[in-house]
Amino acid sequence: MRPADGTPVRVGVFGLLGSGNLGNDGSLEAVLGYLRAEHPGAVVDALCGGPEVVTARYGIPATRLHWYRGEYRTASRAGAIAAKGLGKLVDAVRTAAWVRRHDVVIVPGMGVLEATLPLRPWGFPYALFLLCASGRLLRTRVALVSVGAAAIGSRPTRALVRWSARLATYRSYRDTQSRDAMREMGVDTARDEVYPDLAFALPAPRAESPPVPPGPPGPVCVGVMDFHGGDDDRPRAGEIHRRYLDGTTRFVRALAEDGRPVRLLTGDACDAPVVAAILDAVDSPLVTAAEAASLADLMKETAAADTVVATRYHNLVCALKAGTPTLALSYAAKSDALMERMGLAAYRHPAREVDADRLLEQFRALERRSAELRRTLTERNLAAARRLEHQFTALTAALFPATDHTHALREAP
Repeated sequence: MRPADGTPVRVGVFGLLGSGNLGNDGSLEAVLGYLRAEHPGAVVDALCGGPEVVTARYGIPATRLHWYRGEYRTASRAGAIAAKGLGKLVDAVRTAAWVRRHDVVIVPGMGVLEATLPLRPWGFPYALFLLCASGRLLRTRVALVSVGAAAIGSRPTRALVRWSARLATYRSYRDTQSRDAMREMGVDTARDEVYPDLAFALPAPRAESPPVPPGPPGPVCVGVMDFHGGDDDRPRAGEIHRRYLDGTTRFVRALAEDGRPVRLLTGDACDAPVVAAILDAVDSPLVTAAEAASLADLMKETAAADTVVATRYHNLVCALKAGTPTLALSYAAKSDALMERMGLAAYRHPAREVDADRLLEQFRALERRSAELRRTLTERNLAAARRLEHQFTALTAALFPATDHTHALREAP
């Protein structure tokens, strides 16, 4: 698609992309697929956490999100603290300069309006605010597309998130709870829609023939996470992590003792120590770790399993998209909402209080209904695909009006 004067539309994508989180990168991949299919003339680049990875993997130019490379490391020395402070000022100028070069900026999915994991206000929330404020001042359209949101306790973080949402040109959410949370934080959501997570727009793995009962039980994928609770759980983060790791390890050991092959999955580079701890504690040839580099790899792993038990949100998305019966180790409302929407609300277990015995009971109940749940997931996946077609149609109407001139594209509605 081109503006009326024939110049290419300049589209930026923004977020913690290329930083090791497979879910974030999967959302980017879905939006790039949409742009290449519906707006092949658009010139696309990124402002992101891992520019080298994004350029190598997706073939688009990319700029580092933060001037100070130690942004997400704790600063204790005076020099590091000063560099961080200077970085905030430099990033304001850098972000505005980047935004100015674009007609449209898209924030593809991700939980950019939530703090369900530990989060400092002057990290990504501040970066998002700079983006949305620059878009409003420079008349560049900024779209938050199928994003996650949640109630936020920290006042500075809540204020930055609220203003980011208010200043965006377009907003849609990946579940109703996200939209409700933003309304409760003072954002007018009357025109905001709810669509499935963008990862549901990715190609499904090639269907594999499931084991035919009453054959031997097949493999189980267990998605683990470096879980320490949410932003409000910092005082007891260590206790939460120990309980999560102990319960998950006991569950994996019980599966191995039953003769079940177990594949450990991750969704972020930071999850690797959890995998290593479980492998060391269980010490069974039946327990192995998958090396997934993308959501497509995760979907293939989950498609080959009889059953999935997973913590990270996008581990759940991959398993459900693959049509595999799944039990969620739920740590946030987004996981609960996803499981309910896909017809598996009964199969949730609290990640903060993993009880291996209770988890095993739920797991066995899930497996008894495997065939029925696979049919349910097939139906729900078709519905999700249809809804995302509507999402992309709405996005085109909001951001790429065919009769606009280039500089008219830069005018906020």
